[in-house]
Amino acid sequence: MSDHLSLSAPVVQTVTGPVSPDDLGRTLMHEHLAVGYSGWESHTSRPGLSRADMRAVCLDRIAELQDLGYSSLLDPCPSDLGRDVELMVEVAEATGFNIICATGLYRQEGGGVAYWTHKAQYEDIQPVMTEQFVAELIEGIGTTGVRAGIIKCGTGHGGMSDYERTVFNAVAAASCITGAPITTHTDDGAVGDIQQQVLVDAEVPAHRIVIGHSCGSTDTDYHLGIAAGGSYLGFDRFGIEVFMSDEDRVDALVRLLRKGAGDRVVVSHDSVWCWRGEPFPSHAMSQLAEVMEPTRFDREIVPMLIDRGVTQAEIEKLVVDNPRRFFTGEPLPALAKS
Repeated sequence: MSDHLSLSAPVVQTVTGPVSPDDLGRTLMHEHLAVGYSGWESHTSRPGLSRADMRAVCLDRIAELQDLGYSSLLDPCPSDLGRDVELMVEVAEATGFNIICATGLYRQEGGGVAYWTHKAQYEDIQPVMTEQFVAELIEGIGTTGVRAGIIKCGTGHGGMSDYERTVFNAVAAASCITGAPITTHTDDGAVGDIQQQVLVDAEVPAHRIVIGHSCGSTDTDYHLGIAAGGSYLGFDRFGIEVFMSDEDRVDALVRLLRKGAGDRVVVSHDSVWCWRGEPFPSHAMSQLAEVMEPTRFDREIVPMLIDRGVTQAEIEKLVVDNPRRFFTGEPLPALAKS
């Protein structure tokens, strides 16, 4: 990877340096090497995998993806969800795989809200958050020197809390300062329209936003509203069928393709390869590895799409053209009315 890309050309910041969006190739837009819900470090009797085991698991996963022709992924783990940029660097350097990491903060439930709400008793935390996001995008994360390539924010069940709105406003400010794109977390395939509106009202260009986990809904009108607003939809939880069956996700995706929105959908699995602590019962942890794995789209979803008449060219657009266009920052055309 070159550290001397033209400053006038769009670049994607990976954990091992900048690359051209044209060099991303096949890209998954929402996978996690490691996740730890806030407070995981307090579960000292169940710390999770050793460092060596985490590295081995991640190397195996990357090898599986490379066998399928992938060369890049986005790990949108924010700073309060067990983000491990050193692990990402180790894996990227060992494999030559492009890994893009994130700055940002998670939804109120599961994130670092206790710290930030305590701090909010004494000062306005929104500019403090913005300052951190900008620093991690421009200077690097902590002492690692690793620069984030995207900003992450999210909402929980039922709406956007006051705390989450503060995070969104800070994220929007950081995006406007740096030009960095944004990816979000939604629950239940809802609130994405509100997320989009809050960010766009704060002058973030709509095409710089991925509304994540949109496949938690089968409401095509909801999807088309976001798509017509000019943002990308993340169909990025394939394989996690506790929320929605993959059959229903595929049907919803096909409807979007037939409505002409295939140029603004990105795909992934939201798979977690290594857990910090033990956030689920012991007997369930081994089962998660079978459910949360990043090859299902090619192994199972692509045949389902083809059975429904989707072409290979339409599929490649989801994993090659759309991620490239998103990171390039190309505006999306108006969605044709059908």
